[in-house]
Amino acid sequence: QTDHADIYYMHRDNLDVPVGEFVDVLNEHKDAGRITAFGGSNWSIERVVEANVYAEKNNKTGFTVLSNNFSLARMVDAVWDGCLAASGPEYRRFLEAKQMSLMPWSSQARGFFLVGRADPDQRSDEELVRCWYSDDNFQRLERVNEMAQQRGVLPINIALAYVLCQPFPTFPLIGPRTLEELRTSLPALEVQLTADELRWLNLEA
Repeated sequence: QTDHADIYYMHRDNLDVPVGEFVDVLNEHKDAGRITAFGGSNWSIERVVEANVYAEKNNKTGFTVLSNNFSLARMVDAVWDGCLAASGPEYRRFLEAKQMSLMPWSSQARGFFLVGRADPDQRSDEELVRCWYSDDNFQRLERVNEMAQQRGVLPINIALAYVLCQPFPTFPLIGPRTLEELRTSLPALEVQLTADELRWLNLEA
């Protein structure tokens, strides 16, 4: 029962189109009341900055939201062609400095942190292996398991809390297929992580 979209994302960038053209059209829809906030999904920092510089120079609204991959596990290979992750330090510094909201997809790394799901000796899930298997991700998994045991929660709760506790607004997209999967994710809302704990989980300390 609504006549507008509160958040509008352009899915993947088209580098052949000048970014100002996107900003102009998005502002037309915003001014017409069809959309409110808007941004890009799988967009680079450079193009987001370019869009917002153009918007400021032309007295228009710029991007205020982003939807790239973001999870504790580093995305080794893109899940789909053209996908970008925002998990690295450059993106995190940018998002914190701008306080830009992030709505990350695969925020739980396709279940990498579920008990028994990821194992160096278990390679039957080809996509999980291709996209998430790496030595550093298995080190993160070890630390997640250690903290989960200390906190009395599931490892997946720690991994999701990592996304929720960033120093910029995050609204993680999760993909529960059953009510039980939803129930096992919800306790992450009660897990608070300090900046030191975030760094430790991400092998930065």
